[in-house]
Amino acid sequence: MKYDFTTLYDRRGRDAIAVDLPYSGHFIEEHGPREEGFDVIPMWVADMNFATAPSITEAMRARLEHPLFGYFSTRDEYYDAIIGWQQARNGVTGLTKEHIAYENGVLGGVASALRVLCSRGDKVLVHSPTYVGFTGVLENNGYEIVHSPLVRDESGIWRMDYGDMERKITENHIHTAIFCSPHNPCGRVWDREEIERAMDVYRRHDVFVISDEIWSDLTLADHRHIPTQSVSEDAKMRTAAFYAPSKTFSLAGLIGSYRIVYSDWLRDRLNKEESLSHYNSLNVLSMHALIGAYGKEGQEWLDELKAVLTVNVDYACGYIAEHFGGVRVSKPEGTYMLYLDCAEWLGEHGMTTRELLDLGFKYGVIWQDGEAFQWPCTIRMNLALPFDRVKEAFDRLDRYVFNA
Repeated sequence: MKYDFTTLYDRRGRDAIAVDLPYSGHFIEEHGPREEGFDVIPMWVADMNFATAPSITEAMRARLEHPLFGYFSTRDEYYDAIIGWQQARNGVTGLTKEHIAYENGVLGGVASALRVLCSRGDKVLVHSPTYVGFTGVLENNGYEIVHSPLVRDESGIWRMDYGDMERKITENHIHTAIFCSPHNPCGRVWDREEIERAMDVYRRHDVFVISDEIWSDLTLADHRHIPTQSVSEDAKMRTAAFYAPSKTFSLAGLIGSYRIVYSDWLRDRLNKEESLSHYNSLNVLSMHALIGAYGKEGQEWLDELKAVLTVNVDYACGYIAEHFGGVRVSKPEGTYMLYLDCAEWLGEHGMTTRELLDLGFKYGVIWQDGEAFQWPCTIRMNLALPFDRVKEAFDRLDRYVFNA
């Protein structure tokens, strides 16, 4: 490979909560000490343990050569990079600068869209399992969450229950939904027909859609992201879609997302809402980072990354199926996260999810409580690590946790 996805970087003391927090006294007090000789394998926070694309650091370094960082205007190259990226990666046409707006973060954009589309106390439809960030935004801003559970088919693949969606919308007089595509934490990359059916439900009941597509670049194997706004003219006009380079290139610490909105009415209302705080402002280094990311070299780097992640996911899912009896996992089609259903294993061993999590922590496998995503007996795992670290993690889980 042209790019390096094997080096294990020491992130301690380098502003990485994924690594620093598990070494902290508070974490150890809460979860118990690690066994001697077991280092931390960070598999919880959804950032990658790979160095970002060289084109990003080169773009930032070039800007740092000029030592002034005063007020600035967003460069046309920023918008051109997004337009080019969306066309090359997602087949989007007709996107213009006017349709794009900066967001400090996807969740902040979701909060702004909710304030435009809802009154306090309104009910909002989301699928469950539910990204914990959605739960926080909805509850913190005074909205009531209505869950429409995903269902697993005979092959274990998560599917939308369109009948349940329709019933929940009708019974609760819902006019706003949050749609996660690809889905976090389940890893589904919805196909066009699935999105068309969902958007038809929303159309028939006059439901506006807030579409979180932050994972859209990280599809695996032969799966392809279909932008929610692309499935019909109606979907294009009733949807606010949110994207970012942060998951794709591990840039969360730089801050910088963006939205795409085609409706003049919705765009004007969002612009007004986001102007009220006087805070939603692009950072000059973040701007140059996106320009560096969304070029030819960034695309080449991403293609190699996706191949690496596909290998990691294949290995992890195969290992679980062969070695971890009582643990179910639907192989993700996108993202670099696994969502383990441990209900059967926990029942057989008389253990709680928290006890299982702490047992993994004891041997340095730092994974995440999946129950926070509104599904019982689950654990979420980050596979964006060098392959040797993934193998080591599953070896520890085999020896000391699931088959001890």
